[in-house]
Amino acid sequence: MIEVLLVEDDAADIELTQEAINSLNFELNLTVVRDGIEAMAYLRRRGDYRDAQIPKLILLDLNMPRMDGREVLQEIRADDALKHLPVIVLTTSQADEDIVSSYRVGVNAFITKPIGLEGLIKITQRLSAFYLNSAQLPNL
Repeated sequence: MIEVLLVEDDAADIELTQEAINSLNFELNLTVVRDGIEAMAYLRRRGDYRDAQIPKLILLDLNMPRMDGREVLQEIRADDALKHLPVIVLTTSQADEDIVSSYRVGVNAFITKPIGLEGLIKITQRLSAFYLNSAQLPNL
């Protein structure tokens, strides 16, 4: 079972992403956390997440309360135990400054969320084909 972490605060986007993931022919476990503070607790296995499985892939929204995706990405890349994890920004933002700053910090890919389930299914198919079928991911 491949663990994927979705860091997303919007309930509708969570539901669409879950549907898109469920349409894939991969054995995936999608874990959802709703903000950056929860994401970092999950990744560092703190509090309620002591038994969390480190994900093979992180899908990260940028605009969230408490701790946004930009801050999460910076913390992941600054942490020796986490910086190897592939992080895909999946956001509504199309702002050049968000794209550039995300790549400067070390995001693996920046994707603007498509409208509707069909577009999201296409994106998740492409991501899974590359990251879960073609790319070699670290086993740490």
